[in-house]
Amino acid sequence: MLISLLYFLLAGVTLTAIIWAASQLFVQQDDFLNDRLEELRSAGQVGSGRPRKTTQGLPGKFLRFVAMIPGADDWIRGSEKRLRQAGYRGEKTLSNYIMTASGFLVFCFVFIIWANRGNDFSNMFGALVAAGIIGFVGPQFVLGKLATQYRKRLQEALPDTIDLLGIVLGTGLALDQAMNRVSDEMRHIYPELANEFYTVTMQVRAGQERAKAFGAMVRRTGLDDVKALSAMIIQSERFGTSLSSALNAYANDLRQRRRLRAEEAVGKAGIKMLFPIVLFILPALFVIVLVPAIIQTVHDMQTLGGGR
Repeated sequence: MLISLLYFLLAGVTLTAIIWAASQLFVQQDDFLNDRLEELRSAGQVGSGRPRKTTQGLPGKFLRFVAMIPGADDWIRGSEKRLRQAGYRGEKTLSNYIMTASGFLVFCFVFIIWANRGNDFSNMFGALVAAGIIGFVGPQFVLGKLATQYRKRLQEALPDTIDLLGIVLGTGLALDQAMNRVSDEMRHIYPELANEFYTVTMQVRAGQERAKAFGAMVRRTGLDDVKALSAMIIQSERFGTSLSSALNAYANDLRQRRRLRAEEAVGKAGIKMLFPIVLFILPALFVIVLVPAIIQTVHDMQTLGGGR
């Protein structure tokens, strides 16, 4: 009884920590100027072998404790990269994610140990290995899905945003002013891409070269379309060509690609609907159509047999 109570207590504490850290992770807001300053600090810490210290308090201490585990440094850096690609770049985001992932891993182990508390360790070993795999891969899988959705939203927002950027540049505004104006206009429609543009302008204002700022945006998003956009802007600024007309042509090309992606999705919809139709709709249709006829046939046969 006491052991079961301890199991439930530990599971409750772990689950509470997971929920708290996850809620803190998803409510983090982007602080672009602080993000730039942290990048400058991290650039001065290259080769130290440790992740940068971004937070204080319990999450920061927990992050530093995990960083001391052999092999955990690469996992932390990879998690930080995926968080940035998913759009989560707050000051405490990394530590909250590490806390959430570690709590989920501990919860999986505690649940398996409690579920197999009457078995031998040899019988429990396979379940513990499965729990470790699920607890380690699960948060990364969810984070990968979030990053994929974030990239899709950016890709859908590019044509309209680039078209508006070309129009604003045609009025005579400078590139930074035009990007700020587009960010303000698109913030409520496409907040992800507006935040990316605003991040670039803030980094340029903080003293970073424009080429490096756009290169950082390409690394954050991981999109070829953003890479082509940044190359176009950098080359136009370097050679003095008209950027407005180039952006309008590129926006039309992106809009055509978006139309082709929509047509491709429509074409795949029929194939995707084939399996639900065969597995769920057709059996129910057969039951509705054939079962009454079969029952009536059996009833008629029994009536004829009784009449003889």
